[in-house]
Parts: sequence; structure tokens; C-alpha cells
Amino acid sequence: MMSPKWGGEIAFYEPTSCLGTMTSHKIDTNCMTLTRFIINEQMKYPAASGELTQLMNGIQTAVKAISNGVRKAGIAELYGFTGSSNIQGEEVKKLDVISNELFINMMISSYTTCMLISEENEEPIIVEPTHQGKYIVAFDPLDGSSNIDCLGSVGSIFTVFRRKRQDHSPADLSEALQSGRNAVAAGYAIYGSSTMIVLSLGLGVHGFTLDPSLGEFILTSPNITIPKRGKIYSINEGYASCWFEGIANYINEKKFPKNGKPYASRYIGSMVADVHRTLLYGGIFLYPDLSTAPEGKLRLLYECIPMAYIVEQAGGKAMGKNGLSILDIKPTRIHQRAPIYLGSSEDVDEVVHFLAEAGKGDNCVA
Repeated sequence: MMSPKWGGEIAFYEPTSCLGTMTSHKIDTNCMTLTRFIINEQMKYPAASGELTQLMNGIQTAVKAISNGVRKAGIAELYGFTGSSNIQGEEVKKLDVISNELFINMMISSYTTCMLISEENEEPIIVEPTHQGKYIVAFDPLDGSSNIDCLGSVGSIFTVFRRKRQDHSPADLSEALQSGRNAVAAGYAIYGSSTMIVLSLGLGVHGFTLDPSLGEFILTSPNITIPKRGKIYSINEGYASCWFEGIANYINEKKFPKNGKPYASRYIGSMVADVHRTLLYGGIFLYPDLSTAPEGKLRLLYECIPMAYIVEQAGGKAMGKNGLSILDIKPTRIHQRAPIYLGSSEDVDEVVHFLAEAGKGDNCVA
């Protein structure tokens, strides 16, 4: 039987499966589904309206549908490009379009959102008054879609904010430009050997695996914490010629340390997959500013902020430019880019030190 164990303000959950626990093959008739988990969390707040549960149900449905599309991509002829480009100037894959439409439709039909920010849409999507709720969701519907054709892992990323005004007027763009400290929830879905949603509502990080026989997300990885130091660095070394001095020195130290063993290098090319591995095994994920991309590549609102939120909730760190935590940076544009360094706290502190030592001013973290 699944029941929360309380430690201070945080409920500690134990993993189970509806098809049996970790030590038994018996069917568990009391497993913790994602919906049930969110309801339990909302019960801590007497004024909670239940809208967050409705919103997460919509996100769950979108993730299930995308997971199905990813697994059937070859059969359903969903590989390849559409022939168009998105606002980022990136070629759009067929599954990008489907995933974006699924997220938009599921969140609008949940009656809980007033504005949606998508990587695939140049402008914010304003939800019509008859379907409006109090939440703003920023999302990347299919991260790492260049990996689809080679069967690599891909994912979806989302951040949930509460709108500033509590009336039914149309949402204003300024309401979406909030720092990560104001996030109500953040998470990602990873479509790999299985499909998992990793979620934080502000009290720890929990992982829910899709049970395909039930069509439900089951709590399988409760209370995820990142090790204080890892043995892996994750960066696109194809851009080494564009790195500034601090990053070049740091990576060189990881490869050829004066003491101890070198770090292993792992890079998939999907932020979700690379950060997920970093979260579980420790280490550091880096996407720095480059001489060819002074603002970095990853988008602040719907890539950097949600991943930073998850990592910090798991006990790690996520830093951006000028020594600021990613969660303290307030976006000025919905598609604003930012460099990011996240992972185990000691590893992030070390890269910040290297960047400070290099003294590159505005072109480094500190």
C-alpha cells in the first residue's frame, strides 16, 4: 500500500507499481498515480481550487499521446521535416508540429490556462475567456527532435506560473515574463526506454513512469536527489573552437586532471536526456555562451528555468550569466536565450570558479 511518510513539511513516498511492488509480484490496489499524488499535495493548501490537478491531467494526456507518436513514428511516417522553420530558425520535424498541437489543445481544454508560450510559436497564445484559468504555461513540446530519426531519446519540458491578476481580463505578456522563483511547478517528460514524467511542485522532485498496461503514470522514483559531485560532464564539444577561456580551461581540467581520475564525457544532444542522466548520476550539464552565440542557445523561459527548478529542488545548482542563479533571472523576451551550467552543487561551484578566474566579464558566468 502506498501512503506518504511525513518529514517536516515534505511527504516522503515509497515507490510501487500497480503490477507489483519492488519486492512482490502481487498486484498493488493502492498505487500512487500522478493524479493522486497531485491531489495529495493540494490537500496541504485549504484554498486550493483543484485547477493544478486539471492542468496536470491535460499535460499527462499530451505526454501519453506524444509517447505513442514517438514509438510509432516510423510506421506512421512521422520521421523527417515539414519543410518549414520555427521562430528559432530551426527546421520543424513532423512530430514537432503534432506535439505542439497536442500540448496546446490539451492545456486549453483543461480550462486552467490563460496564456501559453511555446518554442514553436512566435507569439504567445492567448486563451479565449470562455476557456481561461489562472495559469500560464511555457513549454518546449519536443526537445531534441533531431534525435527522432535515429531513435534517440527526446522529451518535453514545461514550467507553470500563476498569472498576476486574478480577474478574467485577457492575459498580458508581462505576466508571462516571470523569474523561476515564481514558478508553481516545473517538469519534463522523457521518451526513452520507457516514458517518465519528472515533476516538482516546490517540495522535492518525483519521477512517474508510464505503465502502458494501465495508461497511468505511477510513482516509481520518489524524492530524487542529485549527488553533491559526479564523474560526468555533458557539453557539445563540437563547439570547442567557440568556447571562451573559462569553459576551455574547465573542460581541459576534467579531461586531464592534476589529481584523480578524469571525468567521463556524455552528450546525447537532447537537453531532457542529458539533464535526466545528470540528475540521477550527478555531474554537470553545460551549454555556455559562445563566441558565435553570445547569449547562449537554450531558451530561458521554457528550457533553462524548468530544468533549473528541478535541479535546485533536487539539491543541485543551476547558474547563468554574471554569477546569477537561473531562477533569479527575469526574462525580458519570451524566446530569450541564456547560457546555463547545472548539476551537482560542487561541480557547478567548480565551473563558476573557472569562469571567474578567466575574467571574461559579460562573456562568462562571473
